[in-house]
Amino acid sequence: MVKGELLLLDGATGTELSRRRVDTGLPLWSANALTTDTGLTVLRQVHLDYLNAGADILTANTFRTHRRALAGKGHDARELIRRAVATAQEAVAEFGQPAPVAGSVAPLEDCYRPDLVPPDDECRAEHCERIQHLVEAGVDLLLIETMTSIREAVIAAKLATATGLPAWVSFVCGREGRILSGESVAIAAEMLMPLGVKALGVNCGPAHTLAKSLAELRAVCGPDFPLIAYGNIGYADEEQGWINTDAVNPESYLQYAQTWPAQIVGGCCGTTPEHIRKLKDCRSLGAAVAEQIGSGRGQEPQGIVKLQPDSTTLFSPNL
Repeated sequence: MVKGELLLLDGATGTELSRRRVDTGLPLWSANALTTDTGLTVLRQVHLDYLNAGADILTANTFRTHRRALAGKGHDARELIRRAVATAQEAVAEFGQPAPVAGSVAPLEDCYRPDLVPPDDECRAEHCERIQHLVEAGVDLLLIETMTSIREAVIAAKLATATGLPAWVSFVCGREGRILSGESVAIAAEMLMPLGVKALGVNCGPAHTLAKSLAELRAVCGPDFPLIAYGNIGYADEEQGWINTDAVNPESYLQYAQTWPAQIVGGCCGTTPEHIRKLKDCRSLGAAVAEQIGSGRGQEPQGIVKLQPDSTTLFSPNL
């Protein structure tokens, strides 16, 4: 796969399903789409729309398909994961060009509540089960995302890298640049890189707040290690529920993305195919990223990931 200077993730799934009138009520949230034929049809179209917008990578709708989230709801985690991955693969087949499918591995509890992270033995057992289900379903990489603590991220990363599939890890950080647990992303990088993860980053924070955490990661990881960034178009508010920022506008989102020293860029909550299309169409984004990483003008950006046809650095060898 040769995709040039940047790799583009897709954008939000849950909020896009909701926008298209699919039930996303808790506790299943986006996984509700996997329980009906209508939901699966809409989900496949969401994936296809992201591919048509320019996404290089699809994320399977497995954010809430683990047994803890499904407890008492009458659904089987393995079956919902199979449906989620198959639906993404169907979209790729319809698109007609190869695109890797990432398996989403999210926190077992609320992705904004690091205090709820389960004990180590529970984390290990439940992440082991869901990662096994994802591998069985045929994902190309494991995206450990929206992590709120180093402890849970490390447990999931150890299990993910043991499968032989590439593993990426991304954290939720506050406005001050620290993981929601209060821990430093630099410490996270120092613990995760020796495990063999292939990319690190930040997601699910307001787009205008990601640069600080990413700069800290870049300083620790060096110019060549792939970083991931995908932000929200707004933020949760206790009184108003959700407040959009100017990042709701794809052009504004692009301007924030140009400040991120990341080689893998996409969208999180509230983003749409139009946000991904704007990232894809902007020829200056790669140059802006290179400048943020620290490459000299007029030179091949050393920190930009360029995949060769036989490369297995970021994706499964079967692509």
